[in-house]
Amino acid sequence: MLFIVFDIEIIFLYPWAVAFDQMGIFALVEMVLFIVTVLVAYAYVWRRGGLEWD
Repeated sequence: MLFIVFDIEIIFLYPWAVAFDQMGIFALVEMVLFIVTVLVAYAYVWRRGGLEWD
């Protein structure tokens, strides 16, 4: 499940990084919101122990 979350993050980040100079401030704000959402999900999984390899 975690692989899917991080894979989707890369799918959205790569094209954004390639076309960053052609986009305006709106795209920057949207990407910051997306990254914050992914970081919240990552913190949730970390807090629940989903990253432990027991």
